[in-house]
Amino acid sequence: MSTPVLLATPLAAAALLALVPGGRLGVLIHTLAAAGTLACGASVAVGVVRGDTVTALDGLLRVDALSAWMIAVIVVVAGLAAAEAPRYAREGSPRVFYPLFHLMVFTMLLAVCTDDVGVMWVGVEGTTLASVFLVNFERTRASLEAAYKYLLICSVGIAIAFAGTVLVYYAEALRQHGVVEHTALQGLRWSALLALAPALSPRVLQLAFVFLVVGYGTKAGLAPMHTWLPDAHSEAPAPVSALMSGVLLSIGAYAILRFKPIVDAAAGPGFAGRVLITLGVLSLAVAATFLWNPGNYKRMLAYSSVEHIGLVGLGLGFGGALGISGALLHVANHGLAKSVVFLLAGRIRAAYGTVELAGVSGLLRALPMTGRGFLLAVLALLGLPPFGLFTSEVMIFAAGFRTGHVAATAVGLVLLVVAFGGLLRAAHGMLFGPPPGTGAPSTGWFGALPMAAALLALVLTGIAWPPGLDAALELATRAVLP
Repeated sequence: MSTPVLLATPLAAAALLALVPGGRLGVLIHTLAAAGTLACGASVAVGVVRGDTVTALDGLLRVDALSAWMIAVIVVVAGLAAAEAPRYAREGSPRVFYPLFHLMVFTMLLAVCTDDVGVMWVGVEGTTLASVFLVNFERTRASLEAAYKYLLICSVGIAIAFAGTVLVYYAEALRQHGVVEHTALQGLRWSALLALAPALSPRVLQLAFVFLVVGYGTKAGLAPMHTWLPDAHSEAPAPVSALMSGVLLSIGAYAILRFKPIVDAAAGPGFAGRVLITLGVLSLAVAATFLWNPGNYKRMLAYSSVEHIGLVGLGLGFGGALGISGALLHVANHGLAKSVVFLLAGRIRAAYGTVELAGVSGLLRALPMTGRGFLLAVLALLGLPPFGLFTSEVMIFAAGFRTGHVAATAVGLVLLVVAFGGLLRAAHGMLFGPPPGTGAPSTGWFGALPMAAALLALVLTGIAWPPGLDAALELATRAVLP
């Protein structure tokens, strides 16, 4: 399956669904588009793992093993979110929800399927424009405020990332000074920049990396650029929150990872590593603080995302095969766990009529199936065995000790325990205690099958890796290592 087909599927679906008035036809097109995107994404990812890098449009589109890893995460999380989307589209405007949902999927795929760092920047900016209206889908005062905050902060962040991209191009232009055969197109290709990196100006690239980390780190939700995240994730409909937290944050981390080997080759691995480790520890500290008093359970899950993106930052900062592979595995595990728990949070809100922690208790007795799923997903987010996040966290912290970052690793472990306690405390209050006085509606078992499959996958990545996962992770890690 070709990369253009993968990108065309959600884009065509978005255009078609904008013309369909909704109803059963809209649900059918939405379902077929989600299934088609999942199938195309799986086909492209498997093909890259089994063969070589796939290119199209004269190299503008390029899928290597790292891109394939991200494609797999995007299409799986999008499939989970798409399964719950019709419940929310019916409550508002399907002609708004469905097209923007698939447009958001398209922009995320575009960001990871291109070799051009300029097109990647466009894709990341496109994710903001596609999702901001979904954040305000319920059209409340709080959702409007969250949408404006999200748009403003992320737009400033992406502008800073643009400045960093220009500085990278400037470094390449300095190297090419006086050479007639210089083309801007070649200079903006990631594969070309990586090959030229040892000859680029280290000082310019270090400055560029600071801009890029601040810019794309805003999109990733790294502290202190995370302030949009709790509001946007708590106000968006559950499928949108699942997409944003489960995979959209990882797109920002992916963009940073694309530039890190270029900076490492030009200036040595120490500079980029120190920046990422510092922001990773800071993100863990912010999450550990706010998880003890989040106010409502969707904000609680949003701060949990800050925690986990901080762990990804630590893995990337520690570097080496173990740190990078641990970070990539954590991206996949967190995507599965966080999408499930946000989708279940949407069902809890529908049953209890509130997102406040004080208004939810006795979940295991009131909604046994939803409550058990929520409990399992929270245990996965806590990083407990046998779930895969335990494995990826062990890999990240082992990389920290192995590379000599003992102090940062120790502080990270302490902060992780503090965050663990805060999340467990809040979840305990929701799951136990007296159930609500009125009976909560039953949700049925059929709609829970995709989430059950995701939880099963988390168990498999924790105790017995599925066939091919080890090879795919190794190839994705090797794509960004010298």
